[in-house]
Amino acid sequence: MRVIARNHLVAFWTNHPETEASLRHWYEVTAAARWQSPLDAVNSFSKAKALNGERVRFEVAGGDYRLVVAFDWRRGIAFIKFIGTHAAYDRIDALSVSLF
Repeated sequence: MRVIARNHLVAFWTNHPETEASLRHWYEVTAAARWQSPLDAVNSFSKAKALNGERVRFEVAGGDYRLVVAFDWRRGIAFIKFIGTHAAYDRIDALSVSLF
């Protein structure tokens, strides 16, 4: 998958160093993947949850943080839409959020 807005991951882990290992791992796995559906992403990350046919929510740093990604499965693109604390995630609409 081609990950769009990797710089947002780097900026986030710079401000929240406890997320760096988890976000780096997510990036490496996702960039090497050839996923065709939300089920493929969930199979790669057991704590991930398919929100709809396009968006998947990933747990970061043991579940203290959340990452929402919109996928264009046909073109192989992952768009980072949200990254934040679990509490901040609870305050957003994960199906429409687009912070980046």
